[in-house]
Amino acid sequence: MKISLRREQHLELYYYMKLNRALEEQMVRLFRQNKIVGGLYSSLGQEAISVGTAYALEPRDWLAPMIRNIGALLVKGFKPRDILTQHMAKYTSPTLGKDGTSHFGDLKVRHVVSPISMLGDLIPVMTGIAMAGSYLGQKIVAMTWIGDGGTSTGAFHEGINLAAVQKAALVCIIENNQWAYSTPVRRQVPTQDLADRAKAYGIPSYVVDGNDVVSVYQVSKEAVERCRSGQGPILIEAKTMRMKGHAQHDAAEYVPKAMFEYWKARDPLDRYEKHLTASKLWDAQTKAEIDARIERELQEDLEFAESSPLPPPELVEQGVYCEGCHTIEPDWRRPKEELVPPKSSVAAVWEVEDFGAFEKREEPAAAAKHSTVLASGDGRRHPAQPSARKGKAAKTPTRNKVRR
Repeated sequence: MKISLRREQHLELYYYMKLNRALEEQMVRLFRQNKIVGGLYSSLGQEAISVGTAYALEPRDWLAPMIRNIGALLVKGFKPRDILTQHMAKYTSPTLGKDGTSHFGDLKVRHVVSPISMLGDLIPVMTGIAMAGSYLGQKIVAMTWIGDGGTSTGAFHEGINLAAVQKAALVCIIENNQWAYSTPVRRQVPTQDLADRAKAYGIPSYVVDGNDVVSVYQVSKEAVERCRSGQGPILIEAKTMRMKGHAQHDAAEYVPKAMFEYWKARDPLDRYEKHLTASKLWDAQTKAEIDARIERELQEDLEFAESSPLPPPELVEQGVYCEGCHTIEPDWRRPKEELVPPKSSVAAVWEVEDFGAFEKREEPAAAAKHSTVLASGDGRRHPAQPSARKGKAAKTPTRNKVRR
């Protein structure tokens, strides 16, 4: 599938990535001023994943972010003031000041499910949303993210297995940022690629350079369209690095300094700026205009957040339970008759193709198993290169492996 971006889309990707970073830098300053009520979790170095994946969705699609996916919220239409007031627990926040961190969403307009603190639990939830969308004929795709450590939770495996069996239109992004709090990936998982977990459930997976926003977008867009066409769930592993500690209280002293230096040289925003310049997609004036817009919007929203009031005391007993505060109705996009007898009737007979027998199966040719996508974002496919997992590192450029 050839996926290209218009110049305007290239510039939008830069806008969202730069806004993501500038917003978080502002939030760090607020945290140090004791104006952030809850925890603050940085996505420094991971902006290309949140922005590139969410940008591949359509407005009708659903997503469920985690704590480091502020970029995805911006792409979905939330403003910096929503995120600022939320973390400052202001009455003007999406939760009216009842939450001091990232637990908010928008089910009616933006189709965003609030994060769940129990890692892995969003995957069965989004599987259910994908299944419901299929049942109602909505042709939607559900997307969520999980960290490398979160792929070891039971909920992750149960959710992926359910999605696979039901052929749910779920795109699950593994943000492999090398550290599950202070535990390196190799101390928790004995595999090179976390995307290999997809093999256990018979679903396809991709491995992508998570610091190349164009490649992240292209792989995500292909996965989204495959899901929408009814091919079932897809797992994407985006390799990146968490450039700060788990949260603001964590100095990340357990991370080797050389590792930080290695990934600092591969900063996604710096790389993308160079790509835009080399591709002649912008000039100094265009960059200055976008940067000025971001600075202006952030300043306006910061002033709004700081001048916003705290929630009134009487609010504490309101909204604890839903007592007729809103109506939940299905949004049908297909005739209901298709789902009731006689059209929905099927014979109560199971068909088993191989009766579970053990027989030697011919392996497909190696060349048919894998293909690759260059990290330059040109969208071309090239034959897979020999693995360099053992011995010396490969001399070929980093590639985004696509497993089918």
